[in-house]
Parts: sequence; structure tokens; C-alpha cells
Amino acid sequence: MPTTSPNSTPIRILVVDDHTLFRRGLTALLTSDAGLQVVGDAADAGQAQRKASELQPDVILLDNHLPGVSGVSALPSLLEAAPNARILMLTVSEDENDLAAALHGGARGYLLKTMEGDDLTAAVHRAFHGDSIIAPEMMGKLVAAYKGVTLKSQPGTELTAGISNGKVGTLNQLAMASLSPRELDILRGIARGASNKEIAREHGIVETTVKIHVQHVLRKLGVSSRVHAAVMATEQRLL
Repeated sequence: MPTTSPNSTPIRILVVDDHTLFRRGLTALLTSDAGLQVVGDAADAGQAQRKASELQPDVILLDNHLPGVSGVSALPSLLEAAPNARILMLTVSEDENDLAAALHGGARGYLLKTMEGDDLTAAVHRAFHGDSIIAPEMMGKLVAAYKGVTLKSQPGTELTAGISNGKVGTLNQLAMASLSPRELDILRGIARGASNKEIAREHGIVETTVKIHVQHVLRKLGVSSRVHAAVMATEQRLL
């Protein structure tokens, strides 16, 4: 699992969940990674906001089912309390409405409590370094939530504003045609919700090479995130 060098500063995490035993178990799991440090925990939204303001964590792991105020509803106040924090939902809910509301509210990812421990620690590292992390089981629901959104609503694609949906589809096909076979493989991995490490292992290449390919894919597709790339890949039936 990812770790930091002895001279590196660990990623500081706030755990928010109303179940004491789960918080303790999650804390033990996270601190087994030398690159992660749990600096605090909270059992409800109000306590989470106070601790986020006091501790200024790098990452907040947030359950949705909290007493009083839900995790999704608490997102604005948490982001106001700790503007630089990356918030990852960690929940049992596979409801597409919760997923859409969380991402719309500013969450950087949506994870399920059924995930493996190593995958969770890796997700925290990825989120800290700027990735948006979606549980693979939720990718299909995410794509469904984005259906009907034209390229003009996506950052970096304003040139398509005012054109018809048919022409947007044609532009998507042209963008896909510009990808090399390797880049198409990388895009399929992104659409499945795979991490760079998982894609690298699948294709027998190093992770830094995957990162370069991902940058090229996003640039050629004219999108700014893996989520938008995954939506385009699914719409073009690459999976």
C-alpha cells in the first residue's frame, strides 16, 4: 500500500461516522499506512464541522447516514470550515440520488463501505493528489446521472455551445477516433473505475506511463476529469 518517505508529511484525515466501533476500526486501518494520519473523528455533522475548522484536515471521510443532518447536507458547512479538504463519502448507500447530490455538493469521491482496506487507503492517497474517486459499482449509475449533459456544460469544452446534440455526438466520435489503441485501453480502464495502478498492472506498463496516457486522453477528449471521460466512453459504447 502507498506510504510516504520518512521525511514526508502524512496525509491528515478526519473520520466522520456515527458508529463508534466503525470509527475505531477505520482509524486502525488507516493508520496502518505510514503515509496516513487520523487527526480526529466525529459522530455527527455539527461535531465534524467544529473539528474540521479546528484541525484543517487534508481529507475527510464522511458517512452519509448521520444523526440529524445527513453527510451530503453537511458538505457545504464542512467545505466552508476546511476549504482545502478533499471530502470522500464513505457509505453503504448505493442510491444514485445520494451519489449525484454528493458530487454536486462538492465531494471529491463516493466510496462504499464494502470496499477492501487496501483500496480505501489507495483512494485516500489518490484523492489527496487530486483524483476524483468513484466506487466501480457506482460508475454505471454515475453515467446514467450524467446522461443528457452536452459537452457545452463541461469545463474546457465551451466551443461546442449552441450546436445540436447530433453534432455533439459527432464531435465525441471524432475525439474518440483521435485516440491511439493504447489510449483507448486506458480510457476503458478509466470507465471501469480502475486506478492508474490497476490499469498499469493490467497492461504490463509502469504507473507513470499510465498517468501520461491519462493526460493525453483527457486533452484529446476535451474534458477535465476522469468522470467526464468515463461518461463519454460509456456513451460511445467502449465497454
